[in-house]
Amino acid sequence: MEDHQNSEAPPTFIPALFKPPSLLPIARHRAALLYLVETFPVVIVVGQTGSGKTTQIPQFLNDAGWCNDGKIVAVTQPRRVAATTVAARVAQEMRCELGQEVGFSIRFEDVTSAKTKIKFLTDGLLLREALVDPLLSRYSVIMVDEAHERSLSSDVLLGLLKKIRKRRPELRIIISSATLQAEDFLNFFAGGEEGVRESDGADELGGDVGRIISLEGRMYPVDIHCLEEPTEDYVERAVKTVLDIHIKEAEGDILLFLTGREEIERAIDLISDKISELGIKSPSLQALPMYAGLPTDQQMYVFEPAAEDTRKVIISTNIAEASITIDGIVFVIDCGFVKLRAYNPNSGIETLTATPVSKASATQRAGRAGRTKAGKCYRLYTEQASNALEEATVPEIQRSNLAPIILQLKALGIDNIARFDYLTPPPAELIIRALELLFSLGALDDYAKLTKPLGLRMAELSVEPMMAKVLLSAPSFNCLSEILTIAAMTSLQASVWFYHDDRKKATETARRKFAVEEGDHLTLLNVYQAFVTRGKKDAKWCRDHYINYKAMTQAVSIRNQLRRYLERFGIEVAESLNAPEVMRVGGMDKEEMIRRCLTMGYFSHAARMQSDGSFKSVNGLTLWAHPSSLMFNRKADWVIFHEIMETGKKIFIRDVTKIEKGWLLEYAPSFYHVK
Repeated sequence: MEDHQNSEAPPTFIPALFKPPSLLPIARHRAALLYLVETFPVVIVVGQTGSGKTTQIPQFLNDAGWCNDGKIVAVTQPRRVAATTVAARVAQEMRCELGQEVGFSIRFEDVTSAKTKIKFLTDGLLLREALVDPLLSRYSVIMVDEAHERSLSSDVLLGLLKKIRKRRPELRIIISSATLQAEDFLNFFAGGEEGVRESDGADELGGDVGRIISLEGRMYPVDIHCLEEPTEDYVERAVKTVLDIHIKEAEGDILLFLTGREEIERAIDLISDKISELGIKSPSLQALPMYAGLPTDQQMYVFEPAAEDTRKVIISTNIAEASITIDGIVFVIDCGFVKLRAYNPNSGIETLTATPVSKASATQRAGRAGRTKAGKCYRLYTEQASNALEEATVPEIQRSNLAPIILQLKALGIDNIARFDYLTPPPAELIIRALELLFSLGALDDYAKLTKPLGLRMAELSVEPMMAKVLLSAPSFNCLSEILTIAAMTSLQASVWFYHDDRKKATETARRKFAVEEGDHLTLLNVYQAFVTRGKKDAKWCRDHYINYKAMTQAVSIRNQLRRYLERFGIEVAESLNAPEVMRVGGMDKEEMIRRCLTMGYFSHAARMQSDGSFKSVNGLTLWAHPSSLMFNRKADWVIFHEIMETGKKIFIRDVTKIEKGWLLEYAPSFYHVK
């Protein structure tokens, strides 16, 4: 027996996928946590990302009987990716099939069943559920995870839960947050409550409404390195840093933070070029992307251990900062930027702009390196820049287009938007702008009340207000089947096309086959119709035409769901799969009907083409057609566009369609008047 004691572990062993939950930092807080949930309506859990709170707390609650009698524990996440990946992990730990006892629900994808006891969902989706069940009566416990991220939906959800609590004292609310905002959350729930009296519990923060519990994560020290000189191009610098680490440092995976999909794909290409240049043979480097639009099965790759003699480098947006935990990370490279939504109430335009991260985010990113052993964080900015960062990110409610959320609040019966209990009240001009847009779309009447049925139906459809208006207007233009398709195609997270840099020409030629002179929306319609008739059964057809099969099957599913919503409103959908050019309706061809119908919703996104090929928006901004748009280098007079993005110096518009100026006056008289 003795001779086995000293021998090396046999090579047939592989690291276990499971860290037994009893080894997670949260395990020793189990009893205290359950006691607090039993005793207080609100519990704020403060813990580092990776302490196990998201995966373990729901299981503790289930074991303690909070899911008996058909009740459900809900755990909300600010991001879809987190809801799906965490649900998969918990189902694995509970040894059940995903969608049975553990399920998830995100927009356009519901993987739950009658058996579901633990349900992960985006906070926006839980708000939608409140439209049908205003007291969220199916849930015994609602856990709002990553609340410190201050997403628009989670802020509004907290305000709603505060209201619901008055009517449902038995409901338990758990708020988990990674930073020191815990007292703010507790004061929010305890403020203005009889429970916080001068007497018995008053010396204790939170009175008899709630408590804060802190789960210290086991953090190893992280060495932080900054650049001496600012860098011109942080993507190139990041790739150089990845290779330096790979060549010089001991084992351990790398997590690189960039701002978006385009940068991530560029970095992956650069890494593979450099590896072949340097002739690095072994141990090899495996680069994996992580961002919101990635198909679910590809998101799961990042969690799998790398092969032997391989170092993983995960290149992620800020999803990996707090929403998900990837084991084995020892090195973090932080580009110092994050893409943030910013809505300008004067121009009515929402842009996604790369902005320097906050100090809180930078600390959070660095902390991902100290999970399993001492790590290193390389910041691609100077110490001086690091000291100049803002303390925390501005809450989304103070920089977003509030039209969708105000529509939802009105549908929930909360008419006095200004008096609603917000964690941080939104600026008045954002509220005014949203009310103006909803009024001009016909969702609100002169008294700012929801119109029936239009406003109410717009709130119930799970697309943004402009597209909701287009969908609900489509029957009168006799093009509902086509608009359903366009709505589904523009709701996709992933791109319909595969881009190959080395085959740019081929991709372009393939896209041109579907191109419709009038613009992107009709082109998307063509692609969908071709896919349904040809590509659904023939994956090779999709490959030949550079069409993303996965994205297209998702479009089919989204379209079915939108169709079910409309049928619930009693709107019949007569399906037609003709190509747009053969359809004429009372002297007006179908494609014109579709373009007129789109103008009904997107009139505020109108722009006029200038002689240099740029566009001037109605409020004087200079816009450019995105290279992915068919209107790139094409002629038009007036156009409407679906979305807008700012990259570097230029503002791009994508999903662009030609319209007539006269339609703007015809369909949006309250918005436009002729000078």
